[in-house]
Amino acid sequence: MNRRRFLGGAAGLVAAALAPRARAMGDRDKFAIAQIQYSGGNWQPRPSALRRLLWEVDKRTAIDVRFEPVELRLTDPELHRWPFLYLADDSAFPPFSDDEVARLRRHLQAGGFLVIDAADGHPGGGFDRSVRDLTARVFPTEPLARLPEDHVVYKSFYLLHDAAGRVAAVPYLEAVLHDGRAALVYCQNDLAGAWARDNFGQWEHEVFPGGDAQRERAFRLGVNLAMYATCLDYKSDQVHVPFILRRRRWQP
Repeated sequence: MNRRRFLGGAAGLVAAALAPRARAMGDRDKFAIAQIQYSGGNWQPRPSALRRLLWEVDKRTAIDVRFEPVELRLTDPELHRWPFLYLADDSAFPPFSDDEVARLRRHLQAGGFLVIDAADGHPGGGFDRSVRDLTARVFPTEPLARLPEDHVVYKSFYLLHDAAGRVAAVPYLEAVLHDGRAALVYCQNDLAGAWARDNFGQWEHEVFPGGDAQRERAFRLGVNLAMYATCLDYKSDQVHVPFILRRRRWQP
């Protein structure tokens, strides 16, 4: 399956992101986040976080979302249905099999998008080492590297200048750039830890050192990632430059 066919079903998502809702959509047509399951690790360290992020995406943008995250393994035959994948843990995780790595590679090369989130917030820790081993296997000729500050991910909806999360371990994202786009984005600051909220509406984790302002930036980054996944590089078009500059002047 080539990238054009893979993303063909996303046309409705792009229209929904850029225009008001016109009609109800079935769950198969809505923006969804699919969390990768695996054995031998804590694959769901922040169980409430993705649901909360999806709620924010729905309220802040015109994207129609599926509020319940999908949970699946890389060997799932329905993997191709879910362009937006999410991988997290709070420690080292066992290496994926060669088959799982090959399936993930095909998925991302065909147009899929993967967000990797370090729940431990510890650069150089066990999860970080596992992530770097995995990305080297998935993209052996396209290294994981710091995402440029002017990349579209930082301006796809909000104008951001850093990568906030539950912690502020590093101020940037890393990514694998494939075929002119970020196929994989890695955050070491525990995004989901800032998003997580319990059934009583209480935040599950303290955000430091920036508190509420840092938590808000973490949500804005999550919204930007959702927008990038549906719209890719539309904000890099020159027609948007005046709008972007006006927003920059508006910011305090």
